[in-house]
Amino acid sequence: MTAGDVVTAVLLPTGAAFSAVGALGVLRFPDLLTRLHAATKPQTIGLLLILAGVAPQTGSLADAAPLLLVAVFQLITAPVAAQTIGAAAYRTGAIDPATLTLDESSPPGDRA
Repeated sequence: MTAGDVVTAVLLPTGAAFSAVGALGVLRFPDLLTRLHAATKPQTIGLLLILAGVAPQTGSLADAAPLLLVAVFQLITAPVAAQTIGAAAYRTGAIDPATLTLDESSPPGDRA
């Protein structure tokens, strides 16, 4: 067993566990904002761990390069998508302002 096999044996199940916990959070959390958190943070970490676990098995740097592109694309798009969805939900009134600890989007006189 090589060092790459050990790295893969650790990272793949860890990444799968993060992804599973994120999926469970999407199903179990009560509101949109907490579901967005579960859909972005652990899912992104899980995917990055899985990609890092697959990389040693590719055999060459040229074969692992697309994995790096997937990781960069995920790191760029997931936060932007979550921010956009959260802002749209706030503007349309889908989020209960009473559940927010700090509402920085409201007018200054209305902030708690």
